Amino acid sequence: MLVKSAEFITSAVKPNQYPVAQLPEIAFAGRSNVGKSSLINVLVNRKRLVKTSSTPGRTQLINFFTVNEELMLVDLPGYGYARVPAAVQKKWGPMVEKYLSLRDTLKAVILILDIRRTPRQEEFDLIHWLGHYQIPLIPILTKADKLSKNKQRPQHQANAAALGMPPEDLILFSAKTRQGRDKVWRAILNSITSV
Repeated sequence: MLVKSAEFITSAVKPNQYPVAQLPEIAFAGRSNVGKSSLINVLVNRKRLVKTSSTPGRTQLINFFTVNEELMLVDLPGYGYARVPAAVQKKWGPMVEKYLSLRDTLKAVILILDIRRTPRQEEFDLIHWLGHYQIPLIPILTKADKLSKNKQRPQHQANAAALGMPPEDLILFSAKTRQGRDKVWRAILNSITSV
């Protein structure tokens, strides 16, 4: 996809803070420090549209961005980081769940996993929850550049097996090399145009 414009619109905690639901939306979900912000920045060809941090748990709001004024990308707070205060962790679940269950313009959720790890209960819970609400899933393994090609393949296959899907359905991505960028865009555009 040719990205002509990408803009931050707003941050939200509650539904009354969401932007007007006019554009199709793609949400990005994943464990803290898995590379959500870097993935979005590479997709839109911007270095700092989404703030990246080496400190896990930094994104604590739902952030909305428009692309070409025809699509909304939604950065959800990362989950599973123990050092975030318990009170903040408790708010995240209901905040994200409310967004996912109420947003009619949501077309798919990109689930981001670090290729060096295997899915944990939080990922399976999210997948089950998305299935319950019939929200399409686009699974992506980030940080592919952290492993050699020889090590990528077994990790790719192990993650696909754990998620119960064929490896070709699990996109390999690297923010550093931009590997997988076009595949991610194809999956996004397919989810927007499918009925």
